[in-house]
Amino acid sequence: MGQVVLEMEGISKSFGATRALNGVKLTVRSHEIHALMGENGAGKSTLMKVLSGVYQPDAGIIKVDGKPTSIDKPADARAAGIGLIYQELSVATNLTVAENVFMGSEPRTRWGMADIAEMNRRTEIVLQSLDAPFKATTPASRLSIAQQQQVEIARALIHQGRVLIMDEPTAALSDRETDALFRIVRKLRDEGMAVIYISHRMAEVNALADCVTVLRDGGYVGELSREELDPARIVQMMVGRPLGDFYQHKTGRQAGKPVLEVENLGGGKVKPASFKAHAGEVLGLAGLVGAGRTELARLIFGADPRTSGRVLLEGQEVNINEPLDAIRLGIGYLPEDRKGQGLFLQLSALANTSMNVLRQNAKLGVINHSALRKLTGEAISRLSIKVNGPEGIVGGLSGGNQQKVLLARWLEIKPKVLLLDEPTRGVDVGAKSEIYRIINQLAAQGVAIVVISSELPEVIGICDRVIVMREGVITGECQGANVTQEKVMTLATHDARLAA
Repeated sequence: MGQVVLEMEGISKSFGATRALNGVKLTVRSHEIHALMGENGAGKSTLMKVLSGVYQPDAGIIKVDGKPTSIDKPADARAAGIGLIYQELSVATNLTVAENVFMGSEPRTRWGMADIAEMNRRTEIVLQSLDAPFKATTPASRLSIAQQQQVEIARALIHQGRVLIMDEPTAALSDRETDALFRIVRKLRDEGMAVIYISHRMAEVNALADCVTVLRDGGYVGELSREELDPARIVQMMVGRPLGDFYQHKTGRQAGKPVLEVENLGGGKVKPASFKAHAGEVLGLAGLVGAGRTELARLIFGADPRTSGRVLLEGQEVNINEPLDAIRLGIGYLPEDRKGQGLFLQLSALANTSMNVLRQNAKLGVINHSALRKLTGEAISRLSIKVNGPEGIVGGLSGGNQQKVLLARWLEIKPKVLLLDEPTRGVDVGAKSEIYRIINQLAAQGVAIVVISSELPEVIGICDRVIVMREGVITGECQGANVTQEKVMTLATHDARLAA
């Protein structure tokens, strides 16, 4: 690690009566990847917005190269060599790469016009240093999300950035794109840049970080060096308590009779698939991105039309042509895109949790709002949802609390089968632990649960049995001691006969 380039000392920030930051400190060095961790709401994003000039702190000091520095606006941060790449990228797709890189700071010709040639020349040099597979003149509309991230990184380098902040940069990337990003981040570190890396993913932090700073409830908890990094210790610092066995599953859990039976179900990219899910069982559905897992769940739920096969519920064939049919039968589906396909962000927790049970809580067409408010209040308490009562708007909640609101909706129908697609994507470790607890409770009540997850440790940690898909085909199954990462990955990438 190199010299200290950035120090934040005693940073505090309040929004009305809410204390978002309370005396936080952060020390970042050159030649360092510094992970910033904490649960949703811990203050990470607020701290970075203070550093980038979006917010002004109520107290505290920022030093660059040991000198107190005022960062009153984003331009001040850029002048100090600090660049921020948000999780929601800010690339303008109607412009070229070079125009995006120089947006707002274009070099000028003697006639006062934007010097396009100079912009292209300087951008091309930076793109080559990043091994970018596109040109300065490429329209940004042609770029993938991973390539747009490279444009954002190039923007920071053009302005001679020395500190690069990356907020959940792999959230929308494939494994291959993530590996490519890691190579870029390490290269930037080796060339002397300080990288502040915000992530919920412990595996990423273990792979990249030279040190970790942990925040909790807007306060500074501590800093760990590379030699001190330990997932259990980091988790305890983040949530303020030891989690013990993080997944806490398979404690005397016994599967009952088959509840859901899928026989030769096919449609779209899914080839005829067959499997059973039992009462009280957590069944994993694993595979690489694009293997057909989500598509299979949507066929079962009636969200997509099937071309073959049938579905049995408790031994009886059922006709599911649309999601409403599935809901009436007691089958719930939590989609992987909670914001785009699950929640109504502008509505309240009450509206989101109760929409599947309006008919049961109405008489002569008049909805019993008092009964619905009581149900929502009970769900908030039971699932430990941090929301300002039943009327609290869902769009302002953290990812973990949004996910629990969505779970609450399905619990209201008292499901027999629950299909959970990436149930912990984009949530912090504390919320993950809570979601695992809910899954365990539902299994103990006899619900058949199917979990789709791209995180192998999660699949292995919470599932009693795992079926694996590849290219729309179920390639095999493993259970008990055979549920290992090696076994699952072999089934996910090879012919089933090779994995046997």
